[in-house]
Amino acid sequence: MPINIPKQLPAREILEQENIFIMDDERAISQDIRPLNILILNLMPEKEKAETQLLRLLGNSPLQVNVNFLKTNSYESTHTSKQHLEQFYTTFPEINNLKFDGMIITGAPVELLEFDQVKYWSELKEIMDWADQHVTSTLHICWGAQAALYYYYGIGKFELDRKCSGIYPHQIFEQNDLLLRGFDDQFYAPHSRYTDVAIDSIMKNPELKLLAASEDAGALLISSRNRKHVMVTGHLEYDSDSLAQEYERDLKKGLEIHMPENYFPNNDPTQPPINRWRSHGHLFFSNWLNYYVYQETPFSWS
Repeated sequence: MPINIPKQLPAREILEQENIFIMDDERAISQDIRPLNILILNLMPEKEKAETQLLRLLGNSPLQVNVNFLKTNSYESTHTSKQHLEQFYTTFPEINNLKFDGMIITGAPVELLEFDQVKYWSELKEIMDWADQHVTSTLHICWGAQAALYYYYGIGKFELDRKCSGIYPHQIFEQNDLLLRGFDDQFYAPHSRYTDVAIDSIMKNPELKLLAASEDAGALLISSRNRKHVMVTGHLEYDSDSLAQEYERDLKKGLEIHMPENYFPNNDPTQPPINRWRSHGHLFFSNWLNYYVYQETPFSWS
């Protein structure tokens, strides 16, 4: 089934070329089914890139998905055009009386700041409080995952000695969890962050389940036992060249940065990376939409 997105959204042309099933409002309203309504709070600086990555995965589902994009009022993006934001994004006061089946809160390049130093932290806390009453399940990614672990469960982050960047193998800790249905016993996922959370703090919290982790990259997938919150510390949504672009960007900035691990063939950055996480990225988002959202959300919120 398709995702329902605006006709003029730039990601549309890319997704159509990839044969992702999409439709517009005219076709969607003619179908007598109950679509899922997903809200994406996009905190990434390059919003159009993040839109394409997330929509690609949301579109690989047998469910019809309506997607709405949310931006912060307390911070204005400098990497995305004002026209794009005005055309495709809404703000919290415009939707806070609505209910959504699922929500995604992305990462953001603010992880070295304390949470209360982030310009939109107060607004984000208000949105997360609202989501607890207005959203069936929320998926928190990277810094968004750390923010959720801190705000809901009191689990803080700590700075790493060096950036965790690369493709790492992960082991499953909760084999029977529906989010991991169809997963291999070991699977790969990208990480890109300067901070981490302690696995022991997650495992000691009775409200949380550690679903998958890596010996080298730490916790990857965590969920609350009531399925309201899913935290992903890595980036299953990343494109094949996302880490390469970040590496080149950091080199140009003159940063002392290490080459992403287990990423370039023969550790040669002139060779194109091999994607080893694409299938599990699609499977994870499909499982979340089906088991944590569709199977749990009411048919009529009223």
